Amino acid sequence: MKNIFDQNDTNHFIKRINALTEDSFPKWGTMSVDKMLAHCNVTYELIYEQEKHRKPTFISKWLMKTFVKSKVTNEIPYKPNLPTAAMFVITDDKSFEEEKKRIIGFIQKTQQLGPEAFEGKESFNFGKLTAKEWNNMMAKHLDHHLTQFGV
Repeated sequence: MKNIFDQNDTNHFIKRINALTEDSFPKWGTMSVDKMLAHCNVTYELIYEQEKHRKPTFISKWLMKTFVKSKVTNEIPYKPNLPTAAMFVITDDKSFEEEKKRIIGFIQKTQQLGPEAFEGKESFNFGKLTAKEWNNMMAKHLDHHLTQFGV
């Protein structure tokens, strides 16, 4: 598992992102590359731009913590073609260059803040997470979608 707080590992992710082109085509799934990047940006919006998203109800947050959290924060890679939560579904076309710039900025910001900023930090959907759980959630999501697009 890559470490999103490690400079070398974040450089690895950024190198893979920079290998994408507007014409990159997925090995599985139906998302275009611009939508995939926007989809990955939602993870970071839930950390840095929460006002863009409707807060979950007590019940939905409890359900997420109880049934989804362990699957998202463990080190087991995602399988292709898993269902996507509604808030992560991107339906409108996006600017490839803008979404690419945003994801790289979010990755760099997270790495610079370091694990100390994430230890015990409240997650939008899952409650408080350890820095390791934050890392697992973000690193495996990025890896999953970059692998989806062959980089």
